[in-house]
Order: sequence, then structure tokens, then C-alpha cells
Amino acid sequence: MTLERSIKKSLLLTAQRFRVERVSYPLADGTQFDREIVRHPGAVVIIPVLDDGRICLIENYRVAVEQTLLELPAGTMEPPEPEIETARRELVEETGYRCRDIRQLAEFYMSPGILDERMVAFVATGLTEGANQLERGEQISNCPLSIAEVDAKLENGEIQDAKTISTLLLYLRYHTGK
Repeated sequence: MTLERSIKKSLLLTAQRFRVERVSYPLADGTQFDREIVRHPGAVVIIPVLDDGRICLIENYRVAVEQTLLELPAGTMEPPEPEIETARRELVEETGYRCRDIRQLAEFYMSPGILDERMVAFVATGLTEGANQLERGEQISNCPLSIAEVDAKLENGEIQDAKTISTLLLYLRYHTGK
């Protein structure tokens, strides 16, 4: 019997944007091991690059950590919506910007020890300003920063959101000539 066929799953919780399962699978010694896994439909993160080169980060109040964090705009996918359309939608919702051009930068898992969320990162350019369309409960404001300011905030730890750190570092290292 293959490992995949011997895995047992049981649903523990269903929430609005995710569910939690207990996964039981055999170890090499024949015993069973249980692990709780958060199942998530995936998400996008967007680097909005203004015409003058600044990056539009957002200040976003996060209830889970009871802080306002400096982040890139991001959001949960709503299948069957294509990832690129999720990115366009979230960009407008959280910043008000619409983009002429958008391209994929990277894909990564957020915390694969407990979570199956795959995040797809995009770079959006050719931005046109407009009104944001925040969801109920969101407390978000735009915070455009120069590349030098972003770099300084990464270096001194002012940016603490993992998706934002990883996406910005990829962008700065491989796509700006820095």
C-alpha cells in the first residue's frame, strides 16, 4: 500500500476561508502519527510599482497580532477565479490601484509544517489611481515608499510580515538590479 492510500483525514473545523483537518499517516516503524493541517485555497501577493519607481505598501491592522503591519497587498483566492484575476481584484480592493500590466514573480508555501497555503506573487505596473474597495473589517491605508526606504525598513525589521519580506527580497534581489 502506498503512503498516499494509507493516509486518513478527518475534518475538525470549517471556517469562512479555511478548514482544519487531522491527518493520520504511518511512520516507518508501523505506528500512526497525527498532525493537524490548515487547508487553504491559496493566496496572492502583489508588488504595486508606481510610475516613479516607488512601491505601494499598505498599513494593515491585523487582529491576530493586534498590530498595524506594513505589508504588500494580498488576498485569498476564490476558486475557480484565476490567480492573476485574484491579484488584479485584490490590488483594487486594498489599494484602489488598477494595473495595465501584471506578471508573475514567484510561488511559495507560507508555512508548510502546518498549512498548505500556496502563495503566488505578482508585480503590477502601469498603475491608475482610484478608490479602494475594502472588505468589512479591513483597516488599510496606502504607504508608497522608494526602493531605498523599502530596503531600510527590511533591514531594520520594520517589515515583519513573512509574505511581504520574502516577496520584496525576491523582487529587490532579482528584478531591480540592486
